[in-house]
Amino acid sequence: MQYIKKLFKKKSSFSPNIRTAPLSDEQIRTVSKMDIALNPPQLIVGFGESVGKQRDHNEDTSFGLTATLAGTNDGLPFGIYIVADGMGGYEHGEVASSLAARTMATYLVKNLYFPFFDVNSGSQADSFQEIMRNGVLEAQKAVLRQVSGGGTTLTAAFLLGEQATIAHVGDSRAYFIYPDGRMQVVTRDHSIVKRLIELGQITEKEALTHPQRNVLYRALGQGEPFEPDVSTYPLPHPGYLMLCTDGLWGVVDETDIYRIIINAQNPSLACHALVEAANSAGGPDNISVVLIQHPN
Repeated sequence: MQYIKKLFKKKSSFSPNIRTAPLSDEQIRTVSKMDIALNPPQLIVGFGESVGKQRDHNEDTSFGLTATLAGTNDGLPFGIYIVADGMGGYEHGEVASSLAARTMATYLVKNLYFPFFDVNSGSQADSFQEIMRNGVLEAQKAVLRQVSGGGTTLTAAFLLGEQATIAHVGDSRAYFIYPDGRMQVVTRDHSIVKRLIELGQITEKEALTHPQRNVLYRALGQGEPFEPDVSTYPLPHPGYLMLCTDGLWGVVDETDIYRIIINAQNPSLACHALVEAANSAGGPDNISVVLIQHPN
């Protein structure tokens, strides 16, 4: 919920010595970027997506749920965010990513959202990491059962207060973005080229054009058992968490991603600009991005 406060009040008398003038664009940008401590603490979220310039359908899926528990001493922002990038074409990839995201979201809402806000639910039986892990495994079962021949990445984040728990499979990514210029990738690509880079057999530059750059060794829909990567981190504040598919991070340089986000007036406009940048660079793949700002 957005809270808008009046910054100025009308006075009953008017001084003839006061002159008004519209603010310049630069003045408006300066005011918009002022460091304002929001009360209650809250998350500001934007989404962006595009089929890209070289695909005829969208195999990406994204999800977001944001809430704020206000009225307590500190206030507590709460959020669940997911991106999934399907593989296998229209009949498989699109269905797999949608099914995985919906299954994961349903599991997390049932086991995180409802218990947290239900005063009668009692204490949390499982840890946040265990719940995230189980959600990914439920999504894996659903894809295996209902989408034969399809697969998908899945990157999900659960935010509570100043903490982020992230579960991940595939090569979609989660980034932390800091005001001092740092962009930290907090997920590990489960791709052949990433493994080759880690082994020192190819360079980051060579990976960009490697013939197996889109081949994953771990994804939902693969038959063999796997363990998702699940970790908990302090959330940057002030700062951002970004979830995105490789249609963004594989096309737009990190320097440009950072510049676009920092210069945007809000996360929604930042996401729009990021999608435009990926399409301007050729848009070879579907593009999905979720940007969560923790401004305090």
